[in-house]
Amino acid sequence: MDITPAPARPAFARTSRQTRITAVIVACAFFMQNLDGTVIATALPTMAASFGQPPVRMNVALTSYQLSLAVFIPASGWVADRFGARNVFRAAIAVFTLGSILCGRADSLGFLVMARIVQGAGGAMMIPVGRLVLLRTAAKSELVAAMAWLTTPALIGPVLGPPVGGFIVTYFSWQWIFYINIPIGILGIGLVTRFVADVREPQTSRFDALGLLFSGLCLACLMFGFETIGRNVVPVWLTLAMLGGGTISGIFYWLHARNHPAPLLDLGLLRLKSFAVAVWAGSLFRIGVGALPFLMPMMLQIGFGRSAVASGLVTFASAAGALVMKPVAQRALRKFGFRDVLSGNALISALMLGLCAAFSPAWPAAAMFAVLLFGGFFRSLQFTGYNALAYAEVPRPRMSAATSLYSTVQQLSLTVGVTIGAAALQLALTLSGHVEPGPTDFRLAFVVVGLMAACACPMSRLMPRNAGEDMTGAQR
Repeated sequence: MDITPAPARPAFARTSRQTRITAVIVACAFFMQNLDGTVIATALPTMAASFGQPPVRMNVALTSYQLSLAVFIPASGWVADRFGARNVFRAAIAVFTLGSILCGRADSLGFLVMARIVQGAGGAMMIPVGRLVLLRTAAKSELVAAMAWLTTPALIGPVLGPPVGGFIVTYFSWQWIFYINIPIGILGIGLVTRFVADVREPQTSRFDALGLLFSGLCLACLMFGFETIGRNVVPVWLTLAMLGGGTISGIFYWLHARNHPAPLLDLGLLRLKSFAVAVWAGSLFRIGVGALPFLMPMMLQIGFGRSAVASGLVTFASAAGALVMKPVAQRALRKFGFRDVLSGNALISALMLGLCAAFSPAWPAAAMFAVLLFGGFFRSLQFTGYNALAYAEVPRPRMSAATSLYSTVQQLSLTVGVTIGAAALQLALTLSGHVEPGPTDFRLAFVVVGLMAACACPMSRLMPRNAGEDMTGAQR
């Protein structure tokens, strides 16, 4: 197959018809998940008032979902190979839709958290299994363009999420931000049944149940501990016990994985240079960026006193910028290479994220929109690069394991990002003595997460200069 067509030819033209169809169908699931995540972020202040909870505490509605993803994602690759990608994908969409219905029926923060965990269980299978189907459909030379085909339709969710969420909260009730998933879920189930192939690999090993137990305990305990540090929501001893229990469970998993022939999370994949850089550098970057969907709507509505609609019309700029970037991702990576793009772009993205600390009520909406638009453009380029680079050296038989491990780390990073953003905001409140966060309290939080994202730059420099050239068609 010729992988070096004329440079002027659009990147999307390099993908086969089957790859494009598969990517767009999988993107329906991404659309539903991303729409749900951005809609709820905009609605959190209103939901906090409905439940009688402080707005800062509502970040548990985000982290509980992300934690559920991180706990169940490790099993996704094995389950897809055992029962077939189509069956698992279809069932996952159904579970996610059921969780959405339960969220709409929630009458307390505790009920909402449990419903979000159900949603997360569905999303844990829905997203990585969809990505796995695409990885097995596309040739390696198509991978960067295929990721663009996958994520471009999915980005419509974040673009629509903030304004749709603000509109629903302002003119209807917040419950409808979950009920809108019902028709999308039904459509997704139909498309999967009609078009998605039953992709699976021959099973040669038994399910690593002990690995799921250790990894689940590790992630659940650590995230509970991180979530409650300095928040005064549980006794200090319980927070310390959770952190200690998570650490011990992680050590047990590491010892278990070393001696297991097919561990649920194959840590041996980290010996692959490209995969390791995509995991570690990508995690630092996602931790910084992961706080943005929580902090920005909170700042605009609580700190600046703007309505949910006005907040949504500003915050959707991040996703709009990401949508604009997708057609140029492969050209940038082909011209400059993964190493230079990911290291330099990390600094630009961190600067744009840190610039949000300068926002104030006096800023015009257009200026904030511009900062978020450009920031979303560069962040999306970074994500596209990491998501493609992770699989550059992974052989086909280990693709399921790579998808499970990478997706687990990805979701955990976003969860940690929300936790760190909330912790930084809480620290600012403590230092200022404020009960409700004001404009100045958000500055510290944005500086912290911006510095975290900048740490991805030196780590990205560790990859070889020619990393991923077979995926971009670069000629050096």
